[in-house]
Amino acid sequence: MPGRLPRLTRRAEFLACAAKGRKAARPGLVLQVLLQPGAGLRLGFTATKRLGNAVQRNRAKRRLREAARLELGGHPGGFDLVLIAREGTAARPFVTLRGDLRGALRQASGPARETPP
Repeated sequence: MPGRLPRLTRRAEFLACAAKGRKAARPGLVLQVLLQPGAGLRLGFTATKRLGNAVQRNRAKRRLREAARLELGGHPGGFDLVLIAREGTAARPFVTLRGDLRGALRQASGPARETPP
């Protein structure tokens, strides 16, 4: 199984995905995808305080990280992805959460732009 995937770390990188990228929402997560030709695949994870305390936010982000690791581990790259936790992320069955991620990736790869992972 693949290990840790490269991360987005700076606020400006997250803001660029939000401003210029495509968005796809599912019950378990929101996905923002920004095309970065020639770059590797990078991921960012976020959860707002609206979700609850730090324990709940961290649990939601851990679940998103694991779903992304399993779904995107072998992908060659060229995209920045931001996964945003929603209220149902922490309690959603993991198989369903992975399905949400796959569906969001398909939705974000719509005909208007080049295909994300």
